[in-house]
Amino acid sequence: MKTIERGRATVQDEAESAAPFLPERRSLRSLRQASLACRGCHLYKRATQTVFGEGRLRSRLVLVGEMPGDREDRAGRPFVGPAGRVLDEALAAAGIARSETYITNAVKHFKWEPRGKWRLHKTPNRGEVRACRPWLDAELALIEPRVLVALGATAAQALLGPDFRLTRERGRFVQSPLAPFVTATTHPSAILRRITDDERHEEMRLLVEDLQRVARVLRDESAA
Repeated sequence: MKTIERGRATVQDEAESAAPFLPERRSLRSLRQASLACRGCHLYKRATQTVFGEGRLRSRLVLVGEMPGDREDRAGRPFVGPAGRVLDEALAAAGIARSETYITNAVKHFKWEPRGKWRLHKTPNRGEVRACRPWLDAELALIEPRVLVALGATAAQALLGPDFRLTRERGRFVQSPLAPFVTATTHPSAILRRITDDERHEEMRLLVEDLQRVARVLRDESAA
């Protein structure tokens, strides 16, 4: 059975987990640097690079998406492609400055399948999400957000369990040990996949409404 040596840790490659690759001394900088060498699951083999989270330490708001897309994989930064532009627009409409948030993904490597000259997004499975969870847990432990927002069903189930249903619970704050206020909303990429302008406008309206609720919580927290 093949093993991977990483410092004092040894991990069997059949038991996929990023845990052995995390540094002993934790800071966002050390985590980001260590993540570049992560071999905790097989997704690194086809990705260009690790795409770690980005934002301020101690940000009161953390946004968690599913995984980087093609543009993010090439740039090495989260939410810089078309979905990122939708998110920026929605945050601005809700009165939230992206510069005041920390943005990351449940999975740090791009999973894709070829379609002609294109690399098409492929949803990560539970094993891949579980393997990458140590990075997300470490980010949240350092930042200690007051509000945590899952963007999309994959991120919501990664954070809140496989029984969580976005269609039923979106926009509602739920109890979780991860943060005082935890909620889930649609992923911005879902808006881009809508066929008609009316459908896209409606989905955008709902996303902005969900983020406005988050903004109100942040304002109330500041005033308390």
